Amino acid sequence: MNMDKGRGATNDKASFWKKNSKAVPGRPSPKKDVKPLPKGKPAGTTSFQDFQASVSDAWDMEDDEFYIGSSEGQTRISKKVSQSAALNVINSHRNAEAGTKHSENDVDPVRINAIPGRPQLLPCSNVEFEYDCEKRCEKFDALLAGSPTLGELCDLSWSGIPFRLRPKVWKLLLGYLPMNTERRDDVLERKRQDYWAKVKQHYESERDQYQDTYHQIHIDVPRMNPSVPLFQLATVQQMFERVLFVWAVRHPASGYVQGINDLVTPFFVVFLQEAIADPAIPFETFDVDVLTPLQRDIIEADSFWCLSKFLDGIQNNYVFAQVGIQEKANQLKDLIRRVDAALHNHLVKHNVDYLQFSFRWLNNLLTRELPLRCTIHLWDTYLSECDSFAQFQLYVCAAFLLRWKDQLLAENDFQGLMILLQNLPTRQWTGNHIRLLLAEAYKLKVHFADAPNHLNSNDERAKAPR
Repeated sequence: MNMDKGRGATNDKASFWKKNSKAVPGRPSPKKDVKPLPKGKPAGTTSFQDFQASVSDAWDMEDDEFYIGSSEGQTRISKKVSQSAALNVINSHRNAEAGTKHSENDVDPVRINAIPGRPQLLPCSNVEFEYDCEKRCEKFDALLAGSPTLGELCDLSWSGIPFRLRPKVWKLLLGYLPMNTERRDDVLERKRQDYWAKVKQHYESERDQYQDTYHQIHIDVPRMNPSVPLFQLATVQQMFERVLFVWAVRHPASGYVQGINDLVTPFFVVFLQEAIADPAIPFETFDVDVLTPLQRDIIEADSFWCLSKFLDGIQNNYVFAQVGIQEKANQLKDLIRRVDAALHNHLVKHNVDYLQFSFRWLNNLLTRELPLRCTIHLWDTYLSECDSFAQFQLYVCAAFLLRWKDQLLAENDFQGLMILLQNLPTRQWTGNHIRLLLAEAYKLKVHFADAPNHLNSNDERAKAPR
């Protein structure tokens, strides 16, 4: 697999959110407002409960829940955590209130507001994500003109997929579109009709039987990407509601879990861009009502089936107590402990539990940490990993954490660390940052490919490779 492993941007040590001294909903109170520590309590530490209290204005506990951290003396989360205890690990929080607008000097024709705790979705051109675009398009066109194997398509797609070919390639990688060109039209027509039959069966006829599910979806969808005008359109929100409700009813082992709504977004945007067909038109402000009903129906049906295919491989993340995410958080902790003991010890010293920050990364697959255009580029690689996606995402999260090592080591208390981990300065990220992140994740994967025991949490771990 070829990819650019050049080391581009340097770390921006001055984080944008530290410059604002005003109280912002969803962000911890500035350090000067923190109450003095009780006598006898070591300086530089505080409990997660104290931190949680400082951001209590960000959500309504009747609708949203937040993960509850372990006590100061208990920083390791056992793999034997029972399902009842696991309920303390609750769905990622929502930051529903918009922050301040950009200054007039910012180049921002879309005029998108910043949301506390979420990356700014910048109105950038698709060109920056398509390095060597002409040559890559030629390679894809040549491959797709024949009868490619899934392995060949994965190898070529791993480093990024050109804009105009992404919708088709994503469908092929997920197995929604057959490799056999003669069957494609028939399969798409049948699957799209099948989806709308399910909408009639479940969404239109059975909503009263699943009121709790519908209520939670109805709450979450309007708060999804609140800074992007596209996702505030009533038509778009109804499309998302149908997709999520039908999926939840047809997957009773997990049902709807907060965070799955974010995973529809990349598929929806990619298939919307297929209908727009012009990369110069920003999807952020596109009015879907100008599309024909048939075009909207196709976007919705394709989003549903691709989401279903995608979640089939990680459904354990969303079953009761989300045990799959707990396991991955433990694996991330063990991996960082072996890769960078200094960073690991720093987090442990200040009572930061990995689950406290990695839960959202794993639950939402970094969609809340990155601008949406970056997420789409990242998912080119995710989908190219096929059955190995869940394991590769662990290395992506590890590389993402290591990316902020210097800033994390500069923080000397629990609250400072959690502020940074919950508000990582990725708002200016572009395709180059994603390619560098993937390069570092790939290096970690290769380094540990022959040492799979690093993913085990028993006491008899294999020694790290030299």
